[in-house]
Amino acid sequence: MTERDREFMSRAIALAEEGMTKGAGGPFGAVIVKDGKIIAEGFNMVTSTNDPTAHAEVTAIRDACKKLGSFQLTDCVIYTSCEPCPMCLGAIYWARPKKVYYGCTREDAAAIEFDDQFVYEEIAKPMEAREIEFINIQRSTAQEVFKKWKEKDDKISY
Repeated sequence: MTERDREFMSRAIALAEEGMTKGAGGPFGAVIVKDGKIIAEGFNMVTSTNDPTAHAEVTAIRDACKKLGSFQLTDCVIYTSCEPCPMCLGAIYWARPKKVYYGCTREDAAAIEFDDQFVYEEIAKPMEAREIEFINIQRSTAQEVFKKWKEKDDKISY
């Protein structure tokens, strides 16, 4: 870890405090760096936007992808004030940065009542055992669209 890594993490932590102080949402912040420069920032805005997906990492990823004109963050590094939750972890993997630095752990988040363990446990359960009921309907009709995608010549794979 370099001094620059510490500076970028300090910015993510400052964003966590800024968003919290403004009443935007929980105490989480993130920055995305490419070629040694911050290209995007975000803090949690779940409660201020009524958007459960407006986590710091997702907000920063959306901004970075828009600025880069790409759905992938190749050669980017994410600095986040806390270990990503399952949703953010999924978004990070889809965005494909080369590295992620995080501050607080999921245990630290659980200690202040941001406990993601429930989601981790739900993901591991078979569909029929989850707390929220998931019902598979019209699969064959939905599969027709998948078939068209597979045959589509001008698709952009991701």
